[in-house]
Amino acid sequence: QVQLVESGGGLVQAGGSLRLSCAASGSIVSISAMGWYRQAPGKQRELVARITSGGSTNYADSVKGRFTISRDNAKNTVYLQMNSLKPEDTAVYYCNAVRWGAGYWGQGTQVTVSS
Repeated sequence: QVQLVESGGGLVQAGGSLRLSCAASGSIVSISAMGWYRQAPGKQRELVARITSGGSTNYADSVKGRFTISRDNAKNTVYLQMNSLKPEDTAVYYCNAVRWGAGYWGQGTQVTVSS
């Protein structure tokens, strides 16, 4: 089992920044990828950014150039730096980890961007 704990959400004005953190614990060996997803009210959960164990990253088109995913292997933590936030970025953000084909989720953290 992999446990994921997110932090760093909150309320910010449009144009502002936030940094989300996701700390992984448990059976973290052989995690192949970690990522951030988000779900806005009435919408499906969508991929925001993902980083593999090899360091490859990919982003949703809507956040490219504004968000950056990174990781600290020593702390077993993945970060999502969000800059130039827009009201449409408002959602619950979930951390995800994939290990041996199984997906694990955190509890989610709310990000609200006011106009």
